[in-house]
Amino acid sequence: MEKYVAFLRGINVGGHHKVPMADLLKEMAKIGFKNIITLLNSGNIIFEADEKKEKKLEKKIAAHLEKAFGFPIPVLIRKADEIRKIIDNKPFKDIEITKNIRLYITFLAEVIRADIKLPWYSEDNSFQILRIGDKHIESVLDLSQTKTIKAMGILEQLFGKDITTRNLNTLIKISDKISKT
Repeated sequence: MEKYVAFLRGINVGGHHKVPMADLLKEMAKIGFKNIITLLNSGNIIFEADEKKEKKLEKKIAAHLEKAFGFPIPVLIRKADEIRKIIDNKPFKDIEITKNIRLYITFLAEVIRADIKLPWYSEDNSFQILRIGDKHIESVLDLSQTKTIKAMGILEQLFGKDITTRNLNTLIKISDKISKT
């Protein structure tokens, strides 16, 4: 069996598209996955499956969850080793961390090449894209520079809507759980 992480997009945000984690666990088990762990309330699931194709898993999970919860839930899958590799590479090691700095990894559904020079900075310098990997983006948000957070909108403009973003701290927690299972 292969260990994966599923990232669900747009659930439990602002009281919309509520998906209780206990219900999510049950639905993932109904699909036939093993050793299922949910993390936080934002749709992070570690699980094991026999399937080797991530795209096939994404479609299977999305179809099942839409039927179970009554609304579409976009799903992006990564092998657990990919998440550990991102964390182990310490993508933000050169960034000075303050109370206003947020570090993000955005996962892409497909390999997309944006025609931007890196590092890329927003007009107000509050948001920067440091690196673009094959299927992920490393970015930094500085809350001291802006009162309006438009970072996710910028990412969608540049890379489309088939993306989902997680704070680095969330990914560290996921990586730690992967290591313990």
